[in-house]
Amino acid sequence: MTSLGGTRLQVPENPILFMNRIYKKIFPAVHRELAYWTSRAQNIENYELRKQALASIDSKTFHCEGGGIYAILSPKRYKEVIRFIVAYQTISDYLDNLCDRSTSLDPADFDLLHQSMIDALSPSQPTQNYYRLREDQQDQGYLEDLVKTCQQVVRQIPDYESVVYPYMIKLAQYYRDLQVHKHVKVEERVPRLTKWFEESQNDLKENISWYEFSACAGSTLGIFCLVAYGLNGVLTESLVKRIYQGYFPYMQGLHILLDYYIDQKEDSREGDLNFCSYYDSEEHMRERFLHFIEETQQRVKNLPNERFHRYIQKGLVGMYLADQKVNQLKSSKIMVKALLHACGGISRFFYFNTKFYRKTKKLAHN
Repeated sequence: MTSLGGTRLQVPENPILFMNRIYKKIFPAVHRELAYWTSRAQNIENYELRKQALASIDSKTFHCEGGGIYAILSPKRYKEVIRFIVAYQTISDYLDNLCDRSTSLDPADFDLLHQSMIDALSPSQPTQNYYRLREDQQDQGYLEDLVKTCQQVVRQIPDYESVVYPYMIKLAQYYRDLQVHKHVKVEERVPRLTKWFEESQNDLKENISWYEFSACAGSTLGIFCLVAYGLNGVLTESLVKRIYQGYFPYMQGLHILLDYYIDQKEDSREGDLNFCSYYDSEEHMRERFLHFIEETQQRVKNLPNERFHRYIQKGLVGMYLADQKVNQLKSSKIMVKALLHACGGISRFFYFNTKFYRKTKKLAHN
């Protein structure tokens, strides 16, 4: 039990009770927010924008569900946390779809689109036409309202602009830069990403490769964590720094490497960049994943509510490895066994719990 800003947090020792709270309280609130944004997306006039907005919600609901778990860190204000997380993650997933399936290969276009994710964290920043450099335009205020929703929430965080914002914006800028570099012409992607990595070395100072650094930049978990803590109470600069270092690079890197791991077949088919393809071998990839797990386990020890963050780390491993796409991958049984062993029994619980949840959800949908 930990006190932060006057609110006492209690994370159950039993992961079954932890998941029970998520299923009964967090997921319903996430789905209510998603239902609202789905109704907004359905009213978009432009066919392509409407198609990608709806597809991003339909196929990536689990991103918002997973992110919504951070609302546990702010029990009295969990609805505001979820409101932010669903809106911000929806921007991320929507823009990812637009860039992945876009006829545009203009880095300036991708940069302008993702400026919305910077503006969403900047309460005093006016919104703009983020589609200005592309043909598809009319979204009936969909993206602008997503940005404003995030702004309205972060505006409520005490000392936000002086204490929290500098770290939030750094994570958001990493994310934006990644999205720009990875969506340009195929022959320009790796040169741009490696140059970006070299330019970031002074800030990073970690023994990771350019493609692992890119993965670390591609997660929104650190931002979600800072918002949840910020709404729960006053954050000191030292605590914000600890949270930042607890999540970047290794927790965020583990998150996105697992995401790319399960998408290898799909990305190969679609011609999309996949960072897992740059490992020398399956064995090398497995060793590096285990390294990220070990580093994450060490760094969450410095965070308040350590048990919560251990659940997040073990949950990421269990949840992603439970995906049915894993069965299509070479040496997947060896990878699954090694990573679950490294994370212990709680990760196995999340693994089987995720399989059961998805099977139940699929049967209910049918």
